[in-house]
Amino acid sequence: MNETFPVVANSYLYAVLGLMFAVYFLETIADTLNNTHLSLKLPEEFKGVYDEKKYDDAIAYQLTNSRFSTIQRTAMLIVTADFIIYGGFDRVDQLVRRFGWSSIPTGLAFFGVLALLQACVSLPFSVYYTFVIEDRFGFNRTTWQTFVGDIVKDAVLSVLLGAPILALIIAFFEHAGPLGWLWSWIGFTAIQLLLSFLAPAVIMPLFNKFEPLPKGALTDAIEQFARSQNFKIQGIYQMDSSKRSSKSNAFFTGFGRFRKLVLFDTLIEKQTPEELVAVVAHEIGHFKLKHIPQTIGLSIVTTGILFLVVGVVMNNPALFAAFGMHHLSAYASLLFAVFLIGPVMRLLSFLPNGLSRKFEFEADAYAARTYGKPETLVSALKKLSVDNLSNLTPHWLKVKLDYTHPPVMQRIEALRAGERA
Repeated sequence: MNETFPVVANSYLYAVLGLMFAVYFLETIADTLNNTHLSLKLPEEFKGVYDEKKYDDAIAYQLTNSRFSTIQRTAMLIVTADFIIYGGFDRVDQLVRRFGWSSIPTGLAFFGVLALLQACVSLPFSVYYTFVIEDRFGFNRTTWQTFVGDIVKDAVLSVLLGAPILALIIAFFEHAGPLGWLWSWIGFTAIQLLLSFLAPAVIMPLFNKFEPLPKGALTDAIEQFARSQNFKIQGIYQMDSSKRSSKSNAFFTGFGRFRKLVLFDTLIEKQTPEELVAVVAHEIGHFKLKHIPQTIGLSIVTTGILFLVVGVVMNNPALFAAFGMHHLSAYASLLFAVFLIGPVMRLLSFLPNGLSRKFEFEADAYAARTYGKPETLVSALKKLSVDNLSNLTPHWLKVKLDYTHPPVMQRIEALRAGERA
């Protein structure tokens, strides 16, 4: 193997490291402020819902997660920065180039080795979080067999789906000239939309079991509300989420007449039929208010920006020198562009998160207006917060940076204000 090139301390290196540290400090500050903002006194709104012991557990859960996140964040920053500074990417590149393959299989091997290295670093954190933290607070129901099985399934899907997509993108950038970024964007978007149709039928059942919800009062109530909103559902399903966690949720999969409603079995256990209909009404609100296409459109635009940046920095000698690389390549350009644009998007995450929180308020208002039982939705939100040990008093910076849903107290206040209006 050839000797590794020295990393050149140029503007690209300073930009990459500077952005990494900026994200690190912003996230750490947000977590610290969030911890100091925790209310040790149970808010009046939740008295009778949270008991004192459960609320103490919620405080402890938030603090434990914050400490764990800080440790993991620090470790990943150190490992990544050292990997860059000491020419780790070039070492991997030289290793895979020794096989003498063409650029596309070499690029796939390059990303494969990096993915394996990342998995080795992140796996201990995943194990500790699942089997220590989540177990300590009563959430974990994952067996070692399920945990290992999920890792194997993820790896197989990465090879079967991720590798062809990556190969196509590399080919576009190598052979489509200056418009490589545009063709990559179009191709990736088309595949992404296709997978959104296939995932509910092909991918999701690999990880969870989906069974039709038995006919009864609950299915009748949901179907009646859906008909009242002229909203077609192909079926109502129960997902065995309890095989991994006691946390609960609900969501729709598919589009148009192929839409399916999925309720976590843990949600069905803990909510009344009226509360479940209120939750479903909220989810239907996202569709009726056109939130789904807007979210997809934002994702497509974001992906386009990423591919445009890749096109701009494609085979840039100064950028490759910053990573100590011997050889220019389309596949490494993809990765280095992510190092540049990824932290920027993280720093600007308050924009899409703010839009998402706006959508949640609107879906709540839709549910309250159409179902006509805002207090039922309030009750459902309270139960979800207690079941998931949610933070009732998060700091505003943490909310803007990480929350795609508004804090529950704000959602309750908005529902009550709408009821009074």
